Amino acid sequence: LQFADYHRPLFPILMDAGRYRAGSRSKLKKGLDIKLNGEAEKVVQPAGKITSCALKPTDFRAMTPKLAVKVGDEVKAGDVLFIDKTHPEIKFTTPVSGTIEAINRGERRKLLEVVVKADAETRYRDFGKTEVSKLNRDEIIDRLLESGVWPLIKQRPYDIIADPMSTPKAVFVSAFDSAPLAPDYDLILNNQSKDLQTGIDCLCKLCNKNVNLGLQENTPSASVFTKLQHVDINYFAGPHPAGNVGVQIHHLNPINKGEQVWVVNIQDVAIIGRLFNEGRFDARKIIALAGSEVTKPQYYHSILGASIQDLTAGKLKNAVEQRIISGNVLTGTRVVPEGHLGYYDNQITVIPEGNNYEFLGWAAPGFNKFSASRLFPSFLCPKKHYTLDTNYHGERRAFVVTGQYEKVFPMDIYPVYLLKAVLAQDIDRMEQLGIYEVVPEDMALCEFVCTSKTPVQKILSDGIELMMKETN
Repeated sequence: LQFADYHRPLFPILMDAGRYRAGSRSKLKKGLDIKLNGEAEKVVQPAGKITSCALKPTDFRAMTPKLAVKVGDEVKAGDVLFIDKTHPEIKFTTPVSGTIEAINRGERRKLLEVVVKADAETRYRDFGKTEVSKLNRDEIIDRLLESGVWPLIKQRPYDIIADPMSTPKAVFVSAFDSAPLAPDYDLILNNQSKDLQTGIDCLCKLCNKNVNLGLQENTPSASVFTKLQHVDINYFAGPHPAGNVGVQIHHLNPINKGEQVWVVNIQDVAIIGRLFNEGRFDARKIIALAGSEVTKPQYYHSILGASIQDLTAGKLKNAVEQRIISGNVLTGTRVVPEGHLGYYDNQITVIPEGNNYEFLGWAAPGFNKFSASRLFPSFLCPKKHYTLDTNYHGERRAFVVTGQYEKVFPMDIYPVYLLKAVLAQDIDRMEQLGIYEVVPEDMALCEFVCTSKTPVQKILSDGIELMMKETN
């Protein structure tokens, strides 16, 4: 068949029409749940001492930072650390008060992070309490921009910070995460209904319609999410990536060329709400510390950009060399113990480094080996949890069509042909094959199951960068 025969259908006939109505229930059959040891116990521990926080410009796609501080400056929570050169109205503010401890740069003086040494007690810049109902859309946007809360709102396509000058066709919020060892947002936000509702009301005014809220099918009626107003609740069932907001958008309101959809993490909705309820940038979060190398996986009170050392000190095993990940094992970023939590991350995962070599490698059979296929006898124990390390169990091979991606990718898109179009830098094919609808996290499972060990997320990320460069 010709390459052109694999374009994305304009009208996905095989889709259930009910998926496109607010309040629908969607059951996704494609995907893969990776059951790992080290799930966080549903206990929230009080916050330890936060010694430092950092904002990393590398957490934001297509953003060129311009510094607004220097080492030694005193700052309050809500003070500007840097701005976006292209959009100077978008500000990035510190989540804690204290002193600018370090400004770390990389090659060619690329700004990597701004580190703030935290005060014992946080001092906040006052932005003024106000009721969202009394503000118009422009006033809400100005408040979000001035306080530095605006970067919490992201835009699809491309997964970039939303453009405050545009109006999205919809706003989507996923209230559950299906990734390995992901945090339970129902537990985290159980006592924050007021802030959540204020955040939802704010988002409604930004898009002039109800917010689309994605819930897991078995969400109890007593959940804080089912009581929210001004939302269109849609239930999703099935394996990961059912909790990805990109997958939910695809099944409810697909993105076409020229359209925008805004997305916000459910815990960030509460931060937006606190800005208006308390009049300050209160970036407190509850973080899941999970993974097989954590002594007692639990939830901990913390803050956006917190020090990894503060969160993990005395809580990790010392038996093997470890990989600390800000985020989950599929899409997270490797960090050193002296590093800091990613801007959009709500969990820290610690697993074995995997720098050991085993006899026969992947060819050796075993009940303790996880596989997405039936290669190992472990498939006979579907509820078994595994301790996995970072080994590839293979090497780079030719990028061929195997049908593996399609088994774990629940979108009406041909993933292999999209990736090949990216490698060929064919803009037209990339558009036809659905580049506007996907971001790297949506294809993370494709990378996990890939026999060829293809860096799927890196390829897709390069494709998004190319699209932004060539179409803007």
